[in-house]
Amino acid sequence: MAIQTDKVRAGEFLLSEGNGSISRETVMVAAALMAGTVLGQVTADGTYNKLDLDASDGTENAAAILYAVSEADQKQVAVVRLAEVQDSKLTWPDGMTDLQKDAALAELAEKYVIVR
Repeated sequence: MAIQTDKVRAGEFLLSEGNGSISRETVMVAAALMAGTVLGQVTADGTYNKLDLDASDGTENAAAILYAVSEADQKQVAVVRLAEVQDSKLTWPDGMTDLQKDAALAELAEKYVIVR
């Protein structure tokens, strides 16, 4: 029998968040992505896309975490502040070094998104 791996479900990465919807915002996502993807925000137009450490458009800075699976160029929910999340359920860029991850963790911590 083949082993199947489930993808992260909507909000599965959340350990805790603020009351009501204070932790979440509706944002424009520029690509089809999985729930739990760490996002950067494009400075020019405010859209979000997956964290890209080689970019220079704003997406090189960790800004949010996608709450659920997204379609390209659609408004989606993202966790942008006041939350505690599980690292093992997040999708980080491939080939990320420990130093780069530490920097991204610090950027999220500035928004009070704490990765455990």
